[in-house]
Parts: sequence; structure tokens; C-alpha cells
Amino acid sequence: MYTQMDNKFKELFTRQKENQYKIGNSTYRDRIKKLEKLKNALELTHKQKIREALYKDFKKPFLETDLTEIYPVLGEIKFAKKNLKSWMKNQTVDTPLALLGASSYIKYEPKGVCLIISPWNFPINLTFGPLVSAIAAGNTVVIKPSEMTPNASGVMAEIVKELFNDNEVALLEGEVEVSQELLKLPFNHIFFTGSPQVGKIVMKAASEHLTSVTLELGGKSPTIIDDSAHLETAVKRIIYGKFTNAGQTCIAPDYVLLKANLKEEFVSLFKSKIAEFYSEDAENSESYSRIVNSKHFERLVSYIQDAKLNNSDIASGGTYNAKDNYIEPTLVFDMPKDSKLMTEEIFGPILPVKTYEHIEETVEYINSKEKPLALYIFSKSKKNVDFIMNNTRAGSGCVNHNLLQFLNHNLPFGGSNNSGIGKAHGFYGFEAFSNRRAMMKQHTLGATDFLLPPYSNFKQKLVDLTLKWF
Repeated sequence: MYTQMDNKFKELFTRQKENQYKIGNSTYRDRIKKLEKLKNALELTHKQKIREALYKDFKKPFLETDLTEIYPVLGEIKFAKKNLKSWMKNQTVDTPLALLGASSYIKYEPKGVCLIISPWNFPINLTFGPLVSAIAAGNTVVIKPSEMTPNASGVMAEIVKELFNDNEVALLEGEVEVSQELLKLPFNHIFFTGSPQVGKIVMKAASEHLTSVTLELGGKSPTIIDDSAHLETAVKRIIYGKFTNAGQTCIAPDYVLLKANLKEEFVSLFKSKIAEFYSEDAENSESYSRIVNSKHFERLVSYIQDAKLNNSDIASGGTYNAKDNYIEPTLVFDMPKDSKLMTEEIFGPILPVKTYEHIEETVEYINSKEKPLALYIFSKSKKNVDFIMNNTRAGSGCVNHNLLQFLNHNLPFGGSNNSGIGKAHGFYGFEAFSNRRAMMKQHTLGATDFLLPPYSNFKQKLVDLTLKWF
């Protein structure tokens, strides 16, 4: 029979548990010092190692690593440093007149020992981003990065070991079995980024200990283009959003709903912009990443083959090279509704497009699926934008651009139902790793002191007045 004592990570967990109150009672200056050390590691001492690691893992261009991996975490750190003092202050709230003589406030206290399970697609960004929030909130943390990007995980392990004692922050490398063992322990909070399928497993494991969770999941994020949009700008921005990181982005446009009369121009613009971004031969472009491993490569190739079997129109791209896990930026029209491209999250450089005649069709189609992590609209029509936004649901949205909502630390980031639970970034990340503790302090004699037993007619009259007026 399994017990927690059999768990090989129990000792580490216990050390962090014993240290949680010391870390939790640290001042905002203490926490800022830790964030500053992490900032220096990313910005200076380990920057080149991070770049090289991600190039080894999936040929991510250095500039793309700087922009999509390092910059977002530096932004989180700078934002937290600027605002942490106010976040940590007790938040005064009103006290009703019936509780005269008391004051009330909310105390943001650390949740305790936290687990961060991070994904492979943006390993630095999606590991250290949540870590910034966990440190800001005063928690101890165990990190389990993905085994699919071992070079990035190795650099992160080096950084964590250099900056922190393991009774405060520890990073554990390894296969899925490491995550399985960690999920058996009674963490106070789990922050998971990954697929909805694995998110359900994490949530089920968390339920054994009534552990709170933040689940950053995914889904099929739609992009709508109507005939009022500036089409060239829309195509350029969609290509950037879709093919950055070779499409391996949770908030990338997963499919496009395009006004039918724009198809010919859309295809023409797509081909010209792809050539502009990645040259006529994307395989030899220094600006284009690779698929993370052969398993995901084969999955994506099966989508292309499925499109061909269904006689879909591969309007651009469609070639691939197994030796390098390379898949050409691919544009596909006319997929059956039940095809893999239209039912499964793509997470790769294949963009299916479905045409429509009336804007109402887009809402009907989007609402036939699970709530997406993001929804994008390219339109100059306020009427169309309002109609789509008011009649759909999604974790986040962006009008006339895509992905950029992730970079605004004033906005909460996260999904809804199948695309996630809870929010991250900025104050919302701090809040995710904190318990909002309700506090009230009685300063003088209160109204309830006049209503204590034994009850009487006079006290009943006081209660009657309270029910009526307060």
C-alpha cells in the first residue's frame, strides 16, 4: 500500500513545508532582492546559455528567444518590483453599519508550498513567469519543467540551484514519472500549464488533497476576418502569431473564419508574406523554428495527410522533412468539420481556413466547440466586433492583432473551463499564489453585544429593526 513516506520527494517537500513561514514572513524588500537576482540571471549571466539551449531543443532563433522567452519574464519581474509593496499591504474594505465599532480588511498571505509544472513550448517563459508570481507572494516552490526540452531544463536547473536553497525553490528534472510522484504530495497550490487532457489529470490528483489549482490550458483559438478588415495587415499579423515558434503556441490562431469573398486575396497575401518573413525556402530560414520532437512532428504530418485524404485544398505549403522535424508553413481550405485539423488543437505550423457568408455563422461555429483560450477579430466594424464578443466566450481576446494580450501585465491571463481555470500575470499571478484572508477587528462595544442570550422581547425588537433597516 502506497504512503507519502514512500515518495522519494517527501524529504524535499518537508524541508519546504518547514521553511514556508520564514519565507512567507519575508518583507517586500527580501522578495524584490530575489526577483532582481533572477532578472540578472536571465538578462546577463545566463542569457546566451538560454539562447543556445533553445536552439538545441528546437532551433528557436536567438531573437525569438529574446522576445518570447526572456522579455516576458523580465516584464513580469519589473512589474512585480514596481507594485509589490502595494500588493502586500492589507486591503481595507467597508464594514456594514450593523457591525459598528469594527474595521475589516483583506490580508494576502502566501498559500505555502507550491508546485509549478511547466510545458516545453516556451520553457523559460512559462516556468519562470509563474515563479515570479510565487516568489512575489512569498511561497516555497518546487518546479517540474518538461522533459521534452532537456537543454532548456538543464539551464533552468543551473539557474535555480545558483540562486536559491532547495528549501525555498527547487527544480526537478526527469520524465513524466517525476510529475506523477510530485502530484501525490499535499501541495498548497499547483500551477500547471499544458493540455486540457493532462490538466484533468492534475486537477484530479489535486482533489485528493483539496489543493487549489491554476490550470493554463489550450484549445482551438479562432480568428475571424470580416470584409471591413485591412486584409494585408491582418494576414501579416496572423502569420506572425501563427508561425512564431513554428505554431507551438497555446494562444496562436488555431483556425481562421474568413469572409468568403476574401479567399483569393487572402491566399495571395499569405504566400507573399510567408516568403517575406521566411524566404521562398522556409527550411533554410534562420527565422523559423522546428517541431520539438518526432512524436509531435508525426502528429502534425498526420494532419496534413488527413487533409489530403479528405481532398482539402492545401493552398500553400504542405511539405515536411522528418530528419529535421521541419514542417513548412501550411495553409489549408475546405476541411470537413470532423477532420483532425478542425477538431484537435493543432499546436503547429498548419493554418486551416473556413469561409463564411454571414457573420452569424462565425458565432455559431465557435460556440459549437469548447471555450477557447483566445479569440481574435480583424475588423473595422464596431457592430461586428461587439456582436462576436457579446455572443462568444473565451479566456482572452484581441481586436486587429493576436498574441499581444499576453504581454500586458495589467491584464489577467488564463482560460475558461476547458481552456483553463484561474488567472496569471501581474497582480493576478500574485493573487493566484495567495490566500485572500478575511480579517475583522473589533475596536469598541458592538451591536451584537446587545443581542447575546438570554433573549428577550427587547432584543427581538432590536433584531426586527436590524432586519428592516440594516
